[in-house]
Amino acid sequence: KSLSMLVDVNPCKIKLKKDLENLDGLILPGGESTTIGKLLKIYNMFDTLKEKIEDGLPVWGTCAGMILLANDIVDENIVYLGVLNASVKRNAYGSQLDSFYSKAAIKQISKNEIPLVFIRAPWINKISDDVEILLKIDDKIVAVKEHNILATSFHPELTDSLEFHKYFVEICKNKS
Repeated sequence: KSLSMLVDVNPCKIKLKKDLENLDGLILPGGESTTIGKLLKIYNMFDTLKEKIEDGLPVWGTCAGMILLANDIVDENIVYLGVLNASVKRNAYGSQLDSFYSKAAIKQISKNEIPLVFIRAPWINKISDDVEILLKIDDKIVAVKEHNILATSFHPELTDSLEFHKYFVEICKNKS
């Protein structure tokens, strides 16, 4: 489903540094975090994006996006944006063959269960006190919020549910 189905939402693609201007929020997608990190640097967007997030731009990282936001990646010497006070484990659930589907009710998001799609998903090992846990599955942290930052191990965009998207839109509308 498209974000444009939500009222008062005008999604746009970010391809160049100038596209980062006048945003109310940004979604860092799933995919390959190493490649996305390299592209942010190649297109000279890295520092500007980090600064905007630190200045309060609402951002939501799904899967690879979560890895880009984290200030620590388990067993790796690289950090990308480092704006989320969390330690993540890349491919924590295993390979592509270990991808799975689940459902959960997340009180901050919806009173109903929403579908969750995990594809080579990370999980969060450790968080600071400022980070709110939104969801754990089997004692593994898979969704968090810290101020203007939302991060999920799973891919809400691959389901028919717009509940998480609506939640993020509200964060964007309520930014100070």
